[in-house]
Amino acid sequence: MAQSKALKVLFGPVLENNPIALQILGICSALAVTTSMKVSLVMSIAVIAVVAFSNAAVAMIRHFIPSSIRIIVQMVVIASLVIVVDQILKAYLYDISKQLSVFVGLIITNCIVMGRAEGFAMKNGVWISFLDGIGNGLGYAVVLMIVAFFRELLGSGSVFGVTLMELDRNGGWYNPNNLMLLPPSAFFLIGFLIWAIRIARPEQIEEA
Repeated sequence: MAQSKALKVLFGPVLENNPIALQILGICSALAVTTSMKVSLVMSIAVIAVVAFSNAAVAMIRHFIPSSIRIIVQMVVIASLVIVVDQILKAYLYDISKQLSVFVGLIITNCIVMGRAEGFAMKNGVWISFLDGIGNGLGYAVVLMIVAFFRELLGSGSVFGVTLMELDRNGGWYNPNNLMLLPPSAFFLIGFLIWAIRIARPEQIEEA
């Protein structure tokens, strides 16, 4: 029973309760950082780490947090973890850190992180909260990577920086779609992804 609950908490957010596709959270960074799969992968790992460890930390101290200041405490925990992640990126992945720009810092305000800390970690134990953080981070990552795949492939003719379609300006055949590198393209791709998921899973369609 406990194992079944843990698996549901871990894998449920990937498709059944995806934070972007179903809950429409974390859209801002999904629009901004998905021009490259490499950048999206790093952002995904950063969000997974912050959500998982902030959930675990909040769950660990939840009985000692006064209700009146719980949001402030959660934000302090999340902000501390984001600072650590930001410093690690600057130390070891400086170029990608520059591409991510302010969006690493904005993880602090990401509704996924705050929502899981308040909605789950404050009511559950450390281990299950940690798994919930990983699961929601994975759900976020799946959408980011799918959107980044199409944007990088159609916008630059490459995937993870490896050229798959030789560009016409380099003597190849592919004329890149520069619109795919603009934020609105990510918005439309996420919209199509949400539509596809809800066609496949009609129970996720909201009633009018």
